[in-house]
Amino acid sequence: MIFGIGIDIIEVARIRKAYTKLGKRFLSGVFTEAEQKFSLKHRDPAERLAARWAAKEAVAKALGTGFARGVKPLDFEIIDNERSRPTVNIKGKASNYLGQMKVHLSISHIKDYATAVAVIEKE
Repeated sequence: MIFGIGIDIIEVARIRKAYTKLGKRFLSGVFTEAEQKFSLKHRDPAERLAARWAAKEAVAKALGTGFARGVKPLDFEIIDNERSRPTVNIKGKASNYLGQMKVHLSISHIKDYATAVAVIEKE
């Protein structure tokens, strides 16, 4: 049964601006080490970072909390599995809300925009 659906879109330029201005301080406040490592190895890290930010937002929306009630961006780690499909590791307060639910995630990005859709399913 579907518990929640979330979608997000972000301009890559917003992430690029924050990363350029704040550097590591911005990255460590929003992205896990694994997300940073994955994104920074690409020619344009801002596209990958924006896609991961959109995914975090989409999952938080599907959960029904957004980034409130103690749920933070670092509670969601967006990484690729062995087949290069995005998956989410849930940590912190967000794990209290999810319980035994499954998260389905799709992300995409182009030069100017990144988007993500999350579906949370009760098992």
